[in-house]
Amino acid sequence: MNEIPDITDTERWIVETTLRERYGDHPPELQFADAEIRLSPADRELSTCPVFFWKADNCHFVIFKTGERRYRCQFFYRGYQQYGTGVHEYDDLTECAVSLLQAQADHEARERGDI
Repeated sequence: MNEIPDITDTERWIVETTLRERYGDHPPELQFADAEIRLSPADRELSTCPVFFWKADNCHFVIFKTGERRYRCQFFYRGYQQYGTGVHEYDDLTECAVSLLQAQADHEARERGDI
């Protein structure tokens, strides 16, 4: 199993900056953890990945670092209400974070009937 590198200061800065751009002067607190996921559907073993996560209103956001310059993301309200961006994996963290926030904003707008 390949060792997945930890989150770097640059990656942290990218996500924090993206959250400040989205939420203004009071962005949600960015937290860090590890998660065990299957990197491939065929994998029998779980791989430990570093993750960024935050909560805004009643929505939880997660970005998984799955390798060097490889990221996956999702947002959820409850365990059974999980959503993604439609892209399996990103090679650019900024694109991943912005796409995640946009997908959630679009979901909220659809729920309100705005789109």
